[in-house]
Amino acid sequence: MDVKLPKSVKEILVKFQKSGYEIYVVGGAVRDLLMERSTNDWDFTTNATPEEILRVVPGGLYNNQFGTVFTDNPDEPDRPYEITTYRTEGEYKDFRHPDKIAWGKTLDEDISRRDFTINAIALEHSAKDSDFKVHDPYQGQRDLEVKMIRAVGDPNSRFAEDALRMIRAIRIATQLGFTIDKKTMEAIQTNAGLINRISKERIKDELFKILASSDPYKGITIFRDSGLMAEIIPELEKCFGVEQKSPGRHHIYDVGNHLLMSLKNCQSKDPITRFATLIHDVGKPQTYKKLGTGVITFYNHEMVSTKIAESIAERLKFSNKEKDRFIKLVRWHQFTVDENQTDSAIRRFIRNVGLENVEEMLALRVGDRLGGGARETSWRLEEFKKRLIEVQKQPFKISDLKIDGNDVMKKLNLKPGPEVGKILNDLFEKVVEKEINNDRKSLLAALPSNI
Repeated sequence: MDVKLPKSVKEILVKFQKSGYEIYVVGGAVRDLLMERSTNDWDFTTNATPEEILRVVPGGLYNNQFGTVFTDNPDEPDRPYEITTYRTEGEYKDFRHPDKIAWGKTLDEDISRRDFTINAIALEHSAKDSDFKVHDPYQGQRDLEVKMIRAVGDPNSRFAEDALRMIRAIRIATQLGFTIDKKTMEAIQTNAGLINRISKERIKDELFKILASSDPYKGITIFRDSGLMAEIIPELEKCFGVEQKSPGRHHIYDVGNHLLMSLKNCQSKDPITRFATLIHDVGKPQTYKKLGTGVITFYNHEMVSTKIAESIAERLKFSNKEKDRFIKLVRWHQFTVDENQTDSAIRRFIRNVGLENVEEMLALRVGDRLGGGARETSWRLEEFKKRLIEVQKQPFKISDLKIDGNDVMKKLNLKPGPEVGKILNDLFEKVVEKEINNDRKSLLAALPSNI
């Protein structure tokens, strides 16, 4: 196999070979190379122990129990190379980490503990600069050709060792556009409950990667089919089968499928916005009511959805910034679009959502419309967008005024105190109501003269 290596990668391979050690390129780099994709994720495995690795690459960092030495990557300083000793592992009583690790003696021992066949391929560098021998005991190359995610060996054993592998399988399949092997999927469905043994931060990271992929709809569909949705976001699973088609309503799907279709049509690439789009109606099962006329209502569902969003964000350990945007998008997704809205009403919408989130909210609204069977937009929504632009030209807070407290004190010969704030607030209200312009000359002229 002909491979063009970065100079620094070749240097590592040559150093180990000259020192008498075996060394192989493994992991994502191998997969990328075989798929003819660019790669910067270079990992290595070797029969050298960590202490021997450090003698070959002085200056490396070794501070873990897994036999991994980190050494400088001159091409990408933030992504050090990882050189790991062959190893075998004992039981995984916590379903995530091995209780015991021993250094292995052969490449096959090391590869046999890996998760999926497409990640269990190793490349051996030969004497020729660009020539490699492929070691592929689990037919990972075949699975790459047929675009399949398949566990190494018994999938039940692989997931019992590390339950995070179940959602990783979905994430990798989504990112690569692959399907999951039948036996591997059945093992995920059988072992789905084990995901609750995994730290929520790790689950969130994988879920965000699924949502950030080029086809989050496919990823979340697999996520549901696997049984993991019911374990990780049970509130969302409960939305499936909750009917909302009724006389006078535009919806054509039940709540769960509406949410999936909303995600599919969401125009944002941001995983937080996509997540908010996916669960924006999650409160509907609790607010479902069918009237005698056959009309189905979900009064105040956005408030219930917000409470559920808060719970999900807490459970999955969102950062404060992530949580704030996520909750705002869910809370205010039911915003009114009316040609008779006042500027004050539109300004209030912007303050509620946050100026930085307006475009994301509009992306959610488009996904919501298309996901419910409506057209992408309407003349009212387009008019609303124009009004949003116009209103943003106006000040949103007192600090946006073209004068400040110092100007007021100097002009009126006042000392610092509540009176200065009151004057500024009065000026702000007059600007909002368009009684005066927000320019320095107009504001100074509008200052009271009887103080």
